[in-house]
Amino acid sequence: MKKYVTLLFCITALLTSKAQEQTFPEGTKPASSNVIGAQYPRIDSEGKAYFRIEAPAADSISVSLGNLALTKDDKGVWTGVTKPLDPGFHYYTLKINGVDVVDPKSETFYGMSRIASGIEVPEDGVDFYDIKDVPHGHIERHWYMAKSTGEMRLAYVYTPPGYDKNSNERYPVLYLQHGMGEDRTAWPNQGKTNFIMDNLIAEGKAKPMIIVMEDGGIALAFNSPKRPQDQNFWDSFEDVLIKDLIPNIDASYRTLSNRENRAIAGLSLGGTQTYQISQNNMDKFANIGIFSAPFGFPGVETGYNGLLKTPEEFAKQVNVFYVSMGSKEGARAGRSTHEALEGAGVKHTYYEAPGTAHEFQTWRKSLHGFTQLLFK
Repeated sequence: MKKYVTLLFCITALLTSKAQEQTFPEGTKPASSNVIGAQYPRIDSEGKAYFRIEAPAADSISVSLGNLALTKDDKGVWTGVTKPLDPGFHYYTLKINGVDVVDPKSETFYGMSRIASGIEVPEDGVDFYDIKDVPHGHIERHWYMAKSTGEMRLAYVYTPPGYDKNSNERYPVLYLQHGMGEDRTAWPNQGKTNFIMDNLIAEGKAKPMIIVMEDGGIALAFNSPKRPQDQNFWDSFEDVLIKDLIPNIDASYRTLSNRENRAIAGLSLGGTQTYQISQNNMDKFANIGIFSAPFGFPGVETGYNGLLKTPEEFAKQVNVFYVSMGSKEGARAGRSTHEALEGAGVKHTYYEAPGTAHEFQTWRKSLHGFTQLLFK
C-alpha cells in the first residue's frame, strides 16, 4: 500500500509539473508558422509575439523583430514580448551570444538572401489565404534545360484543381516573380499562392490558371558574378524566361499559349523585372501586374515603346495593367506610378493595401486582386 501511495504521489507531482509547464500567457496561441507541436512563439489578439527559449548556457539572446532583447530567469529560460506587429508574414532571426541563428521552433524560409525563421500574425477578418475545405490544386517541382545558359533549372508550377482529371482542357498561364533576397520558393511558401488560388477558384472569382514561379536571379544579388557594366544583375532572367521557360512550359503543360492568355507579375524587384520584360516582349504578354516596385517604371513618355502616350492603343494591347502597394510604403512603390498613368489617361487598376508595408501581406492581397481580373 505504501508503494502504491508513493507511486501515486510521484505521478501526481509529474502531472502537476507538466501542467505548470503548459501554462501560457492568457489570450495567446501558437503561431501558425511554428513547427509541429511547438508552443512558442505565441501570438495574442493585439499581434504581439511572445518568445520563450530554454538556453541556460547563453549569455544574451535577442529577436530581430523590433530588436527585442529577451530576459533570462533563474532556470535558464529566456522570454520576451514584442510590440504589436503588422498582420501577415515576417522574417526574423535569433541572435544568441552575438551569432544570428534560426529559431528551432519556427518553420524556415528563404528570404533576406539566407534561410530565416518566419512568423505569421493573423489579420482579423482576412482568410483568403487560409487552407479551406475546397478542391485543391498542386504545386510541383519542374526541372528543365535552359539552353540560353546551358544549365538545368527549377521552376515551381501550380496547376489548378481538376487539372489532372480534365485531360482535354487547356489553361492560361501567369508567370509570377519574387523579390530581392528571395527565390522561387517565396510565392509558394511565404505568399501562399496555391491556397489563394484554390479559394478564389472555388468561389468562382478567378479563372483556373497555371502559375509558374521561377528564380529571377536576384536572390544573391550582391554576390553575383561579374557582368557587363551596362547590365543590371537581374537582366539575364529575361532571356531565360522568353527563350527557355515559356516554350518549355507550353510544351510540358496544357497551356493556352497566346498572349491574351499569358500574364506576368512580380513583387518589389520582381515588379521591376516585370516592367522590363513586359515592355520588351509585348507580343508575349497582354496582362501585367506590378506589386510594390519602387523603381523600374519606364515613364509615360517612353514606356512600352511609346504606347503609354497613346492610351487607346495601349488599351487595345494590354487587357490588365495592375499596380499596387501597401499604404505604409513610400509613394514610389506604386502611388506615383498610378498618378502618372491616371494623369495620362492610361487604363489601369490601382490597389493600395491598407495598413501594410513592403511585405507579403501587401503582396498576397495584390495577387488576390490581380488574378480576379485575369483572362476574362
